[in-house]
Amino acid sequence: MNIIISNNSDKPLYQQIKEQIKDAIFKGELNEGEILPSIREFANDIQVSVLTIRRVYSDLEKEGFAVSHAGRGTFVSKGNLELLRDSKRRNIEVEMQKIIHTARLFGITKAELGEILDILFDEEIENG
Repeated sequence: MNIIISNNSDKPLYQQIKEQIKDAIFKGELNEGEILPSIREFANDIQVSVLTIRRVYSDLEKEGFAVSHAGRGTFVSKGNLELLRDSKRRNIEVEMQKIIHTARLFGITKAELGEILDILFDEEIENG
């Protein structure tokens, strides 16, 4: 699992880590039943406090994305995958509303905006 944290981010470290784990679950990079690194190992790998990782795992468990088994570890659970998907869709809708507002300010029609979206979407697919 490749976690990238930034000290320059407005988000706290635990939230940056938690969101990246949830994204990895959503993208299928982490599968249901897969064991997450131990708290100590994970903290050492990304050079944060064990308390930070403990909070991440605790939050993931409360939100239904992980389950802990005493003596065995913490495992990925996809219990709230549909909720996560819906949350991601909502974020996209909010961003699209901003784009639509800006497009209207500049006199861009729905058809033109659709063409721009098609071009950019196709380029993104081609470029991977």
